[in-house]
Amino acid sequence: MGRRPEVFVRPISMAEGQRLQRIGRTAKDPVKLRRSIMVLISAQGQPAPDIAHLLTYSQEYVRSVVHDFNEVGFAALNPKWSGAGRRRSVSRSAARSA
Repeated sequence: MGRRPEVFVRPISMAEGQRLQRIGRTAKDPVKLRRSIMVLISAQGQPAPDIAHLLTYSQEYVRSVVHDFNEVGFAALNPKWSGAGRRRSVSRSAARSA
């Protein structure tokens, strides 16, 4: 099995770099914070395995963040929470009457 090809973020402008730094300093959401840091490190030329080792994340996660940023830009930094989960076993009306 060969080595995976390196993945890097697309060239970013000075304004984008400043925006990423601002997000890295002021983000309240830890997901957005770590994704912005990954993109900044990738923009500096570090390969995904090095970023994964430095930040203790999986290489697949780093690659997916970089790919998403290349495709959709800053929207890729936002967490992708889904409303899916276990359905309620008791309806709200039944819980109120109890």
